[in-house]
Amino acid sequence: MAEYLNANERRIAYHKLDGNGPGVVFLGGFKSDMDGTKAVYLQDWAQAQGRAFLRFDYSGHGQSSEAFTDGCIGDWAADALAVLDQLTDGPQVLVGSSMGGWMSLLTARARPERVKGLVGIAAAPDFTEDSMWAGFSEAQKAEMAATGRVELPSDYDDGPYVITQKLIEDGRNQLVLRSPLSLPFPVRLLHGTADVDVAMSVPLRIVDHVACDDLRLTFVKGADHRFSDDACLKMITDAVTEVSQ
Repeated sequence: MAEYLNANERRIAYHKLDGNGPGVVFLGGFKSDMDGTKAVYLQDWAQAQGRAFLRFDYSGHGQSSEAFTDGCIGDWAADALAVLDQLTDGPQVLVGSSMGGWMSLLTARARPERVKGLVGIAAAPDFTEDSMWAGFSEAQKAEMAATGRVELPSDYDDGPYVITQKLIEDGRNQLVLRSPLSLPFPVRLLHGTADVDVAMSVPLRIVDHVACDDLRLTFVKGADHRFSDDACLKMITDAVTEVSQ
């Protein structure tokens, strides 16, 4: 049964394990929820390790309040900060999947002193600008200007993704690969070569851009965007263990 945090006039659903530190916080992807394979696997692993752990749903996702189409990157980043500030103590390892990788970088930029380490799984910073907007046709851009939204097909959901003008415009205020980004803690990036949603060039851009003394990028041949088979899941927990030292 989920618990709820009231923050930013929203109700954020979460599951929390008490345990030893550094704690682990899982940040999920765009239109995903905290009941996904990676989140639940990490919770089971943390419980077996006696580690503190937290997973949550951004507003407009899963069991949290609000409509998905009313949200934007800034709202979801604020949710992540509220969760970190109000539900965790001491240093945390941030584990960000896809959009959660962007959320992790925004969180780390805002609260570097609270971050013990960061693990990005198919991390997708700045995707609203570099993937969505950059990939829109002139017709789609005109449709957004006229209606405030466009619909994109999805392989992960029953219906199309509704991409709002608010999402695109707010995303431009949250970009992390355009200005200096210091990550003064260990970082591990994991990425599948068969990921058709986030190009292999994205983690390479992160490596080139950030200032970090202990950063490693691992490409996994044949792994897809979900990065959730048994071998990939073990790589995630191994990475969490590494950056926790």
